Amino acid sequence: MFEEKINIEDDNQTAALFGSFDGNIRLVEQQYHVEIVCRDNELKVSGEPEDVEQAVRALKSLIALANRGEIINEQNVRYCFELVREGNERKIEALAGDCICLTSKGKPVKPKTLGQKRYCTAIESNTITFGIGPAGTGKTYLAVALAVKAFRAQQVSRIILTRPAVEAGEKLGFLPGDLQQKVDPYLRPLYDALFDMLGAETYQKYVERGNIEVAPLAYMRGRTLDDSFIILDEAQNTTPEQMKMFLTRLGFGSKMVITGDVTQIDLPDGKRSGLKHVLHILRNVDDIAQIRFTEKDVVRHRLVQEIIKAYEKYEEAGR
Repeated sequence: MFEEKINIEDDNQTAALFGSFDGNIRLVEQQYHVEIVCRDNELKVSGEPEDVEQAVRALKSLIALANRGEIINEQNVRYCFELVREGNERKIEALAGDCICLTSKGKPVKPKTLGQKRYCTAIESNTITFGIGPAGTGKTYLAVALAVKAFRAQQVSRIILTRPAVEAGEKLGFLPGDLQQKVDPYLRPLYDALFDMLGAETYQKYVERGNIEVAPLAYMRGRTLDDSFIILDEAQNTTPEQMKMFLTRLGFGSKMVITGDVTQIDLPDGKRSGLKHVLHILRNVDDIAQIRFTEKDVVRHRLVQEIIKAYEKYEEAGR
């Protein structure tokens, strides 16, 4: 049995590292098959030499994150395991302190993975950014957070969010109500993100003033969008013609973010995805960034990562 010790500077650091009911430490023990004991601000890690070495690397990176004032939870503990596997655990410190904005309840919105950090940096540095990746990687949520940040800083005067009104594999039939009520179900994820950032009352105030617009993609035709932060969500469900129409709406002083998952295309059979098409066409154009997420960037329940991995493995085997 091999043993290694880690010194911890103070009790607050210990509490942050261990988490509620020592949940974080239990995760490390399960992941690396080690035993961790804390006495007098010292962690003792016991197990097989290779397991102990990896556990110590993970713990030291989590301690460094706690030192920067970050809350240690299951998501960033599991993400730290991925970085240890790649030998990049020291990079986790780069995630500390990057608060994009505060939600209406005062909760800070931050990138939680290195992929998310690259995405946020790309949006701030480029006029058009494509965020491509699986569900749960924060593509839309972070784009809305950056839009709210730009709006609050008066860098733009409007936030425009849009997505194609395409049903996800099921026919909903005729929906009741006026035109807005008919398209609202398709736009619900965008409303949810805005409500979280602004609160329902503030959101409604900005909608009435024309500062925020949430609309289906068809509403964009014929417009020039100046001084706006424009987000196209679920872009994999656009046709090449719709994508070209959308991109050519760009006006002066505006930013565009296009998000999508090319593995979840809901277009009728025989129709090409405008997102897949445009990524090839614009791959070498300056001031246009393409950021690709993987299952490592998923920040939902850990099973979402496992589901994505299982589907990728199945699809690769079927090729």
